[in-house]
Amino acid sequence: MAGFLDKAKEQAQRGLTQGKQKLDEVQAQRAGGDLLKKLGAAYYAERSGSGSPEATQQALHALEAHIATNGDAFLRA
Repeated sequence: MAGFLDKAKEQAQRGLTQGKQKLDEVQAQRAGGDLLKKLGAAYYAERSGSGSPEATQQALHALEAHIATNGDAFLRA
């Protein structure tokens, strides 16, 4: 009986770990999408005269930092 419970516990732990990894991936994709949207908005504002090049650069740097940390998979999703 103890062997069965150990296996069940191990499977449950593996499932929790996989679930957390998937959640982390989804959160990183959402954050990347948000940063990409902010970059687009900053660029549009700059081009339309209501934004600044500095704001666009800040948005670009934030996006690049996110890609360096999490990869660029969200760009293909």
